Amino acid sequence: MSPQDVSPCPTAPACIGVLLTNLGTPDSPKTADVRRYLKQFLSDPRVVEFPKLPWWLFLNGVILHTRPRRSARLYRKIWTEQGSPLLVISREQQEALQAVLDRTIEHPVRVELAMRYGNPSIAEGLERLRTANARTITVLPLYPQYSATTTASTFDAIGQVFSQWRWIPGLHFISDYHDHPGYIRVMADSVRRFQRDHGEAERLLFSFHGIPRKYAKQGDPYPQQCRTTAQRLAEELELPEQRWATSFQSRMGRSEWLRPYTDETLTRWAKEGVRQVQVVCPGFPTDCLETLEEIGQENRDCFLSAGGEGYQYIPALNTHSTHIAMLAELIRCRCESPGSGTDR
Repeated sequence: MSPQDVSPCPTAPACIGVLLTNLGTPDSPKTADVRRYLKQFLSDPRVVEFPKLPWWLFLNGVILHTRPRRSARLYRKIWTEQGSPLLVISREQQEALQAVLDRTIEHPVRVELAMRYGNPSIAEGLERLRTANARTITVLPLYPQYSATTTASTFDAIGQVFSQWRWIPGLHFISDYHDHPGYIRVMADSVRRFQRDHGEAERLLFSFHGIPRKYAKQGDPYPQQCRTTAQRLAEELELPEQRWATSFQSRMGRSEWLRPYTDETLTRWAKEGVRQVQVVCPGFPTDCLETLEEIGQENRDCFLSAGGEGYQYIPALNTHSTHIAMLAELIRCRCESPGSGTDR
């Protein structure tokens, strides 16, 4: 297929484009919408590395007949009147980031939001930036730690869109910020604020989303970046070694994922006599199903049923002003005047 005759909009003044991306969410907690979302997500070869035909048969013949109904029940537990927490908060982050960049960058800036799966799509976000005459685009995936399953998949989707454009804008892609001093500082400040209001617990658990262990063995830097983030945070918080740990959540299927697992860690701590824990998820800048339901509810029940007495989830950074300022700084470091095209 030949590239489309897609070029900057000649009637709009040139601007700097920013595409803020996140994982995505179903359009509603109805089973049909969850099934549609899961099909797109689980069909991504970056997410599931398995021979295409056998996986297609298993996905469409088994998984999509059972998992959507269970996942829909979980989504209903966290859904709000405004919609999916992930989408609602991501839009608020987009608006807050737009306001900060408008004040701090002399050139016109346009911030758009896109989801890797679901809506608004990456194609839609890029099209809005094209219409706004963005001559350069800075892509900021809200994944502090790089993984092929998330960050690289986002890059793939952008490349698929650009493959159909005849004119390609200058592209700046922020692949990770796992040890950025500003990110570590605002994460640590968030923990301190929470503990000022709620007190400190015996243990602090840094829980990250997991990936299959074989992906790490094949070279994905994600687990090391997660451990680096946790280590930097522990140092910033001046935590002694015995008061914190790193774990991985959200495993799926029967294969081994990154260890130690979050639920098993919490169960073990409770059985060892730890009575009070706090959990923070440094890989999730936006609260979503994996933080609000899995960590906030499911793992809470896991710890308390094993003998624990106090469990608190420290919310994601979401739209806190220091978080937005940090994201703006990441973007300012890469933004150039309209018309330039380096780092493509």
